[in-house]
Amino acid sequence: MPIYDYIYGTVDKSSDTLYEYSLKRKEEFPDVVHLTHITTPQSIYHLRLGFPYLASSPETSKWYLCLMWPITLWTMMLTWIYGRTFVVERHRFDKLRLQTWAIPKYNIQYFMQGQNQSINHMIEEAILEAEHKGVKVLSLGLLNQGEKLNRYGELYVHRHPTLQTKVVDGSSLAVAVVLNSIPKGTTQVLLRGRPNKVACAIALALSQRGTQVATILQDDYEKLKASFGSEPPNNLVLLKNYTLKTWLVDDGLSEEEQKKATEGTVFIPLSQLPPKKMRKDCFYHSTPAMVAPTSLENVDSCENWLPRRVMSAWRAAGIVHALEGWNVHECGYSMFNVDKVWEAALQHGFKPLTAATTIHSN
Repeated sequence: MPIYDYIYGTVDKSSDTLYEYSLKRKEEFPDVVHLTHITTPQSIYHLRLGFPYLASSPETSKWYLCLMWPITLWTMMLTWIYGRTFVVERHRFDKLRLQTWAIPKYNIQYFMQGQNQSINHMIEEAILEAEHKGVKVLSLGLLNQGEKLNRYGELYVHRHPTLQTKVVDGSSLAVAVVLNSIPKGTTQVLLRGRPNKVACAIALALSQRGTQVATILQDDYEKLKASFGSEPPNNLVLLKNYTLKTWLVDDGLSEEEQKKATEGTVFIPLSQLPPKKMRKDCFYHSTPAMVAPTSLENVDSCENWLPRRVMSAWRAAGIVHALEGWNVHECGYSMFNVDKVWEAALQHGFKPLTAATTIHSN
């Protein structure tokens, strides 16, 4: 209950009784857990644990939060000392109980080699805790599923071969969302991003559909070609210019590269972290995401930079996995049937983002 109600005498008389009753109830364990992490030091204010009015809107930089640097520094020290996963949100969807857990690590720490062991230890502890609580599915969000960090979650499955909690990296649904975000009639796309699991799967799917996939760097071309396996790379080409109007990009897209894009270029992110928007005459899609079903309860905050009631594809994938009762892991280099996952998500009430929601100029 907000402290203002106590100050002004507007507290509901049943509040204390309800609180005491809630303490006597047995702990309610979730069916699905989405494991994420803190993004920036100021992002703590955008959680429900911070300021509700900030949490209810997409995460953006606010100048006045800089004035709170003493509190920000204190929260950073607290998360470093505490060093344990904490619950961020609780939801209900039909018969499923959903929770979002966060690891007290920031984006920058995931790019520091010396932090890998500590991060992996926290992720592994969270998975084992989920196993102990009878969680059916645990999805890995943001940077918790890096190839170099844990091979898209495969590391934990190998360490614990009898794991009943299914570990899901959500790659198949992310691929499906990107494929369905590409404007109809597009015959060529430029792939500018690290050729990881999602990027390679998208390139192969587009090639099989007759869409030409172009890349600029020779090294990226060779990696994508190798990922095709026995599939002939007929629609994979190496270009020397940036004239194509549809770009598939990750968060590593540089300002210099964006300057080379022609006016009206559409940037479609492949990664969970959005690229920096440098062009006012170009268009930027959202990171892979879907609109949550209307029956999903208690959605009163935004997931990072996404709009209200919009959920990242990786998070939605874990829910779909549980709803379908798929008794297998989706991690490592394996991937589900993209069309099957997409249809399952739509059947359970998830919806694609409209152009008005996803495409906007800076």
